[in-house]
Amino acid sequence: MRCEAAPSATSPPAEPAAVFTQFVVKLYSRCNFGCPDCYVYEHRDRGWAAQPLVMSPAVMRRLSGRIAEHLRSHRPERAQVILHGGEPLLAGPPVLERFARRLRADCQGLTTRVDLLVQTNASRLDRAFLETFRRYGITVGVSLDGTAESHDRRRPDRAGRGTHAEVARALTLLRAPRYRPLYGGLLCVVDLEADPVETYEALLAHEPPAVDLLLPHATWHFPPPRPPDGGEAPYGRWLAALFDRWFDAPRRETALRLFDSLLDLYLGGTSTSEMWGPYGSDVVVIQPSGLIEYNDVLKTVSAEAARSALHIGAHNFDRAAADPGFAAERAGLAGLCAQCRSCPVVDICGGGLRAHRHSPDNGFDNPSCYCADLSFLIGHVRERLTHGVSMLRARFVQGRWSA
Repeated sequence: MRCEAAPSATSPPAEPAAVFTQFVVKLYSRCNFGCPDCYVYEHRDRGWAAQPLVMSPAVMRRLSGRIAEHLRSHRPERAQVILHGGEPLLAGPPVLERFARRLRADCQGLTTRVDLLVQTNASRLDRAFLETFRRYGITVGVSLDGTAESHDRRRPDRAGRGTHAEVARALTLLRAPRYRPLYGGLLCVVDLEADPVETYEALLAHEPPAVDLLLPHATWHFPPPRPPDGGEAPYGRWLAALFDRWFDAPRRETALRLFDSLLDLYLGGTSTSEMWGPYGSDVVVIQPSGLIEYNDVLKTVSAEAARSALHIGAHNFDRAAADPGFAAERAGLAGLCAQCRSCPVVDICGGGLRAHRHSPDNGFDNPSCYCADLSFLIGHVRERLTHGVSMLRARFVQGRWSA
């Protein structure tokens, strides 16, 4: 929060104000898919059932004004407003256009670049939506779980039918020259039952400009599925196999945020993935009713873990940033358990996602339930980079000798 009075000469330096740069806007509270692993509808939190179906114009106006006010006050270089759900396209093009028009008007003249995105299952994506997205510069991210077999198993509709064909149709339209600039990329959840290389190549078939991979959301009390004979770190091994395929390609085929961020950290940069780095989270979620909530991933933990007592009608985002729940989300290394803080790769791993650390015995004071997997992947990537540097050095030396 900003300090109202100037500090005296003997006052300690004021801490920088907490700033949100990712606003997840839940325009619609229901979904037409019945994904068995969905953290919104199939885990512990049933709060969606009490939400209005769609965000009202009044809440949209208030929310848009609050976002612009926060960015105008703090002036971050960049911010994202992510239209989400449920399935946001169920709200229809007029609803999405109403919010986008309002936000673009309210944010006009800001020094912050405001990226407007929609994350969708794409089953309803058509030209009417895409024309709306073109008018307001809305980038489209599509959830697609690899091969048709894997996707249909993990993302059926409410009647249990596969949805891959619908999504593939939408992606063909999105890749057309008129709409290609709107194509943000694909989001895929790791599926141990699917081959990692086949998964990656199935995603590549849709020519994504970027791919992101997510681990299934889980906790120590509700652990991720692991095959009985999967051995140590099955998710880490799965990701390592995909990394090798991506890393060894003769040319760069697509950006892969999970791996790009990991490599950036190794090279002294920063991460753009929540999975890596010691930074904490700057995400705020706004429900259709106007309730302000913590990171959605916390719905994996319990029915109350993502909820705050804040509402967009009564509280601005500076007030939300000062809330203890949001402070815990951005605690970074200070919010980790002693085991994590003493770990040699903590500056890379950052403890993993906060929700994945939860146990009913001691809350979030644990390593990630994916600790072994993250450690394996980090070690594998480090070995590949070290070997790669050695190979380059050897080639350089050989070149000098041949001269």
